[in-house]
Amino acid sequence: MVAGHLREKSGYYYAVLNYTDSLGKRKTKWISTGLTVKGNKKRAEAILMDARRNFNPEEPKVMNGDILFADYMEKWLDIIKSSVAVPTFASYSTTVKKIVAPYFREKEVTLKNLTAKDIQEFYLSELERVSPSSVIHYHANIHKALKYAVKIDLIDVNPADKVERPKKDRYVGSFYDADEVNALFEAAKGSKLELPILFGAFYGLRRSEAIGLKWDAIDFERRMLTVNKTLEFRHTQKVWRAGPPKTQQSYRTIPLTSHAYDILKQLYSQVSERKESELLNSTLEYMDRRTGETASLCMRDLVFINWRTGEPAKNSSYDTHLYKLCDEAGIKHFCMHALRHTYATRAIECGVQPKVLQKLLGHASIKTTMDRYVHVTSESLDQAVRQFESGRVS
Repeated sequence: MVAGHLREKSGYYYAVLNYTDSLGKRKTKWISTGLTVKGNKKRAEAILMDARRNFNPEEPKVMNGDILFADYMEKWLDIIKSSVAVPTFASYSTTVKKIVAPYFREKEVTLKNLTAKDIQEFYLSELERVSPSSVIHYHANIHKALKYAVKIDLIDVNPADKVERPKKDRYVGSFYDADEVNALFEAAKGSKLELPILFGAFYGLRRSEAIGLKWDAIDFERRMLTVNKTLEFRHTQKVWRAGPPKTQQSYRTIPLTSHAYDILKQLYSQVSERKESELLNSTLEYMDRRTGETASLCMRDLVFINWRTGEPAKNSSYDTHLYKLCDEAGIKHFCMHALRHTYATRAIECGVQPKVLQKLLGHASIKTTMDRYVHVTSESLDQAVRQFESGRVS
């Protein structure tokens, strides 16, 4: 049985195991009990005892060309863990451990014997169950891992260089036309969806950016809004996650419209009047996306909170409420993200320059802005035909 003890961190118990691996190196492993400190010490001690009794540390895998490719991919995860962002590593880890490694472990192919044909057959088998976009994601992981193997002289060439990637599916987003947007605004007026819809259709904010919006990011004097934080609920993990925006370009400052300013000012006055409220002064536990550490924030600091439960509305709940609102207003169903596409399309129609729109949406590439978010409406086509017919096309 390995040694271990309980540790308290951010109000929760963790089982901390101490052991020596086969190379004589001392190691520590933290295991979350999921139990809060208050009133759960005996249960936490039982979890600790069970973890100590059943813990079986993995032996380090020798890194040479004879290592199984499946084992190499898992070892590669350990190598890159400290050099990539937490969300990126989580994506790599899921792909490798649940998809790539199980397939190649069954084939028992070693790193040095892996061929382009082996990888191509893997892609073809995966295309029978997933989209080309998913297989392209798998390819990115495999290619990067093999590139590292070449770099450290485990293999001479990267077999993934010779593989044909599938053609990526063209993404077509949904959006509302002008009449639908106006009907949506009218239906949402005075409801809890008015502000989320406003921020989606007038500012193109992502849901996580809206949910993570804090009062200190709003400058009422200058009438500006700064996007500098995201917050989202991960249903698979049952945990809130917060962190910086999606990319460096996603940090942006946007002028407030008069309508948005009035709504926010009124809401801020309500928060100020209820500053002693127990709900507003409650805290939300979340995981920091950059570090993986647990932290907390005060509800009164957030713009978007559920005044009944005292926590932010979960991502999917916005879609649920929007579907209901659309039913009542007789509008077709779209998710909240469709408002971001709507904003991009309407902005171009109103004459906003593509580079300016890229900045407003917080995209790293103008290609993403124009190819994925700007859609050609029937009104635009009609206008183009009328301009051509009247000889006004330059």
